[in-house]
Amino acid sequence: MDLDNADYIRETLDLSGCQIALRVDRELRADDGKIVLHDTRYYVSSLDPNQVTAADLLRHVRQHWRIENSLHFLKDRWWDEDRHHTRRPGLSACMAAINNAALSIHRLRSDPNLPVRAAADYIAWCPANGLQLLNS
Repeated sequence: MDLDNADYIRETLDLSGCQIALRVDRELRADDGKIVLHDTRYYVSSLDPNQVTAADLLRHVRQHWRIENSLHFLKDRWWDEDRHHTRRPGLSACMAAINNAALSIHRLRSDPNLPVRAAADYIAWCPANGLQLLNS
């Protein structure tokens, strides 16, 4: 935790709520111990530095990426939601709601041993299977 950087961010970058500036370094290692990937990510937080520990902050960061990887990555990369543009007002919000409903149905009704992507592909190949999920 670096509170001096938080002052800089708050004053110079005009992020008035910044209380903590956080840097997280991540390494991905192969089975032989060799570093395959190294990246650094920076975070700002409005949490009170006197009320939070480094372990708490790490838990928040991991929770953020859990949501990012389980929801946004799926919708953005697999379903390509970001590239769908509509000209009618409100239609994009409706499409997002339908995608959210479809994702929820997949997670609630599909075989728990089957990844969401595999379940979606299975339904795409045979739409009748998707209708069966809705009726069960």
